[in-house]
This record gives sequence, structure tokens and C-alpha cells, in this order.
Amino acid sequence: MVLLVLFMLLLPVNASAITGEEVIKKSQAAFFEAGNDFQARVKMTLATRDGLQRLRDLTMLRKNYPAGEQKYFMYFHGPADVAGMTFMVYKYPNRDDDRWLFIPAINLVNRIAAQDSRSSFVGSDFTYEDVSGRDLTADAHALLREEPFNDRKVYVVESKPIGPAEYTRKLSWIDQVSFLPLKEEYYDVQESLYKIFTAEEIKDVQGFATILKRTMTNVKSGHKTETVFERVQYNAGIGDDLFSERYLRRPPEKWIK
Repeated sequence: MVLLVLFMLLLPVNASAITGEEVIKKSQAAFFEAGNDFQARVKMTLATRDGLQRLRDLTMLRKNYPAGEQKYFMYFHGPADVAGMTFMVYKYPNRDDDRWLFIPAINLVNRIAAQDSRSSFVGSDFTYEDVSGRDLTADAHALLREEPFNDRKVYVVESKPIGPAEYTRKLSWIDQVSFLPLKEEYYDVQESLYKIFTAEEIKDVQGFATILKRTMTNVKSGHKTETVFERVQYNAGIGDDLFSERYLRRPPEKWIK
């Protein structure tokens, strides 16, 4: 018995520890994949350092499919310059997603190129990739440490892009219970911190821990985007036919009201 105890004490402390990739995989599942589908009204506030604000009001819909595929559909209610605009994503594991944007002012459906996935989403501090999630295999993930964070215990994971990306590395503070990201720091090619994501409010919705209020801040420009999710519903029974180019131009009232 004494020998067994001594043997266990000599084992590396992280012999059974979770890996950085496993943490990120669980985090993406909690953040982007909860339920069979998802529906919410989303209010985005874009604010400058001087306090000037612009608003975005949209409905977000998401449906999960086998083998890790997903489809997203977003309809913009306002303000006037984006009202009626729709955005659709076909998300695939291990390859580039397909994205379309319908612009009603010119009655045009525009295909968004893969490299544009890292550009700003409708003028906000979130990228298109932030909205629907980044492919797990696009980065190499390393678990750096475990530590307390705002009365929660978290994993701190460093993610470094394998190919082209908006950042050179990202640090994520991920809750060990819900696996939701509580904070993310993005660093540029100069190794300078330039963007911070924070989860401001988390609540249980239908048994799923859900970030209802989140903020992305550009620390260099002082610009930030606060996003609030309202009327959140999981397993709403969203049909497959919604995710088509036909409905980009005229989405069913049932799902966007």
C-alpha cells in the first residue's frame, strides 16, 4: 500500500490533465453548438472612444447537422442602412465555410470569400468568424495553466494559427464547469494586445449555460461592440428550407419577427 502511494506521488501532476485542444473543443460545443437549433433577437451597440454609438438589431438563427456541420441565418431589422439585409453561413468542419450576404439596397446576393471571414461583421468589432466560430483545426492549442477568474475556476489556453488569421495568438479563459469563454485576448504581429472579448452575463436557458451579454473591445482604437441576446430559444424546430438563397431575399416572417 505504501509503495502504491509513493508511486502515485511520483506521477506527473498533469498525467491525466485535459489538453488544450480538448478544452477548446468543449468550449466551441458549449458556445456555438448547444441544442439542436437556436433562435435569438440580438441587439448590437457599436461605440467609439468618444461615446458615439451605432445600433444593429437582428434575428439570429442556427441549426446543427450531422458530422459537425451547421447553418446560420441572420436578418437585420435596423437601423435603416442595414434593414432587410440577410446573412447566411454554411459551416463545415476542416474546410472553409460558405457565406452569403444579401444587400436589399442593390438587390444583390454577394458571396463572401473565405479570406473575408476575418473582416469586420457589419462594422462591429466582431469578425464574421467570431459570429459562427473558427474551425478547431485552424489553430494549435496549448493548455497553459488553471487559475481562478471572477470566482470561477478556469483553463487558460493559448491558440496559435496554423495558417492566415486575424491574430498571431489568442489567450482564452474558459470556465471549467460550463466551458464557456469568459475572456479572450488577441495579439497582433507585434505581440501587442489589440482586442479583448468578455462575457458580461451568463444565464441558464433551457438547461444550457448561455452568454446573454458579450463585449468585444479594440484596445488600440478604443472602439467596442456590446452584444445582448434576448428571447433566446433552443430546439425551436427550425426547418431546413430556411437556409436557402430564396429566403435570403424574402425570409419567412415566422422566424424573423
